[in-house]
Amino acid sequence: MTDQAFSFSYEQPLHEVFPALHEAQSAWLAEIESLKALDRKTHELVRMVCSVILRNPGGVHRHARLAAEVGASWDEIAAAIVLTEPGFGILPAVEALPEARAGFEEGLRAVESELDDADG
Repeated sequence: MTDQAFSFSYEQPLHEVFPALHEAQSAWLAEIESLKALDRKTHELVRMVCSVILRNPGGVHRHARLAAEVGASWDEIAAAIVLTEPGFGILPAVEALPEARAGFEEGLRAVESELDDADG
């Protein structure tokens, strides 16, 4: 076991069995995070849409939260989800909306908390 903090549920088991693979994967993901071609809000919306398509509720929640933290509105998040319907059906979109809403609201609370701390 390790006291290291992990962002994703798969990381600790991977790290325990293949620490070098986990470190390489983390470095690769960090490079994706550093892409400059898209602004951060668009980046998070695209990743959220990918999570909708994969029917990954944890990913939808996470990326909706991060999108809210960088300025996405609920209308932008909901619209991005609805855009998946023609290609992937209504069910993945409908299933994603509650997780996206919860993540969005969590992101708003985080922004409000940061503003309160800055004013405080």
